[in-house]
Amino acid sequence: MTDLWNPDAPGVLRLPSGRLIRGRALRRPLPDGPAPVYAVHLLGTPPPSVAWEARWLRWPDFRLPADPADARGVLREVWERAVGERVEVACGGGRGRTGTALACLAVLDGVPAARAVAFVRRHYDRHAVETPWQRRYVRRFTR
Repeated sequence: MTDLWNPDAPGVLRLPSGRLIRGRALRRPLPDGPAPVYAVHLLGTPPPSVAWEARWLRWPDFRLPADPADARGVLREVWERAVGERVEVACGGGRGRTGTALACLAVLDGVPAARAVAFVRRHYDRHAVETPWQRRYVRRFTR
């Protein structure tokens, strides 16, 4: 088990279970503080390599995951690893795809799907989950 995220650090979302997951924008500099142990990069093209364990989930900007079944498995892994590791999800801007993934993680954590977008907007970024189809994806996401 590693030290977890500081719950007051920028981009850190506390799920109802207490799990801490950091969302961030890859176009911005890496925040000060510890690096993630595991990251999932939500991008349409392969991301640059990083010094920690990372996985690429093909997810074009303003869209949905290219492979929904793969996305479900990756998000479940993020949720499970967040119990004892510094895990982050990140896309280019840190709002649409990242917010959608965080909302799905909230569903996995027990937040009703119909309220998950509002939860992420209240606790992560008020502009998270940018498109109607991203909101619909979250509403249809199940545990």
